[in-house]
Amino acid sequence: MTDAAFMPDGWELVVGLEVHVELDTATKMWCGCATTFGDEPNTNVCAVCTGQPGALPVVNARAVDDAILLGLAINGHIAPICQFHRKNYFYPDLAKNYQISQYDVPLVSDGYLDVDVDIDGEIVTRRVGIERLHMEEDTGKSLHVGESGRLHGADRSLIDYNRCGIPLLEIVSHPEIHDPATAQAYLRELQAIVVATGVSPARMDHGQMRCDANVSVRRFGDPLGTRTEIKNLNSVRSLGRSVRYEALRQVDEITGGGTIRMETRHWDETRGVTETLRVKESVTDYRYFPDPDLVSITATPEKVAGIKAAMPELPAQMRQRLYTAGLNREQAQGVIALDALGVYDDAVARGADPSRAAQWLVGDISGALSEGMTVHEAGITGAHLHELLSMIDDGQVSHTMAKTVLSHLIDARGAASPKAIAEQHNLVQLQDTDALRTIAEAVVAENAETVQAIRDGNAKAIGALVGAVMQRTSGQADPRATNALLRELIDRDA
Repeated sequence: MTDAAFMPDGWELVVGLEVHVELDTATKMWCGCATTFGDEPNTNVCAVCTGQPGALPVVNARAVDDAILLGLAINGHIAPICQFHRKNYFYPDLAKNYQISQYDVPLVSDGYLDVDVDIDGEIVTRRVGIERLHMEEDTGKSLHVGESGRLHGADRSLIDYNRCGIPLLEIVSHPEIHDPATAQAYLRELQAIVVATGVSPARMDHGQMRCDANVSVRRFGDPLGTRTEIKNLNSVRSLGRSVRYEALRQVDEITGGGTIRMETRHWDETRGVTETLRVKESVTDYRYFPDPDLVSITATPEKVAGIKAAMPELPAQMRQRLYTAGLNREQAQGVIALDALGVYDDAVARGADPSRAAQWLVGDISGALSEGMTVHEAGITGAHLHELLSMIDDGQVSHTMAKTVLSHLIDARGAASPKAIAEQHNLVQLQDTDALRTIAEAVVAENAETVQAIRDGNAKAIGALVGAVMQRTSGQADPRATNALLRELIDRDA
């Protein structure tokens, strides 16, 4: 069954995505306030970002350059001249009661992304058109105090303006996505591109990247139906689940004789449902007009060419390079999703096997990271990975020991080498073969019944003897070498 087959017969899902990306600039879009995440509420604010009378905005040039870079990365056309508009509407965490955004002349238009989608085990490449990328400012953050943590049922609401004015890009796709899998693949690819260009860490758990899904349904051949907007989805999983739910809800509403109204809806991750937030505004409600305090932005051909020349390797190029190195699709995508290509490249350059390095990154290392932690935050480098794999190959540590070393390495945020950690925590395998043989001989001599069971054909019983040797060596014996040695001794004395 394909991902689109969840729709009732005769019905088609239509999805367009609006993705918001906070740029990783040192200062805000219109002022010099810091953009640091997690600071005390209302400490990174000034007269400009809180909308005080007479305060004038000044465009952040770095933010414009980053927007052009991302626009080129999504195959967009860069407008030679664009301007900012005021988008007027009441929003409690926008102090000046309007948002500075772009309207009819966005910075970037007519882009696209080619995404690989898994349909019934077959990888299909689909192109998703991008209508526009425009620049604007982020809003503040509301904290609703009460049991629900949401506006409904809250005792009171508090506002933190630290985020207000942070440079924000909105990337709007065309409404040409017809299944949740393609929507998710598009969001993953866009996130990977954002990270690769370095314009933002794009961490959805930090709000650095957020997704709104415009969902409608129609019978095949009909015009587009009325859409609803699912607001502020913060994970790829939530995008897929919410789109599925909302599509089926709309079909049920229409077939039951009801109608769909254009509205903004909230996705409740716990309950797995969407709920009405507010009736959706139309463009005329916003009363756009050019911001009189800001001049137009000019992107000369020379400027655009200079930014394009500095374009880093993008995810599609990364994947192709990794495939050429022998990695499978899961390994290549995993390394890129972890933003660990630099770690992988360094480890391989030092002599690590490409496939093993990738498998450790997407398997053991990814699994050892606490929720939300990145490889870079854990302090893991290519040198660490190469040394750890070399220690396994040299018999200094077993795979199990190496995972314990990795855990200590993450705890230390990479401050010590794997070898030093192994020695400090007594995790180095026993290298003295004579000492290991002496211990193994004693274990064989003390477990005559188990030895006889092995000779009688119960091969699994040797596990008890291996365990006994491991216990006497405090886990420092190589399990494979121990197993082979025990079999040699049992066969020799048979």
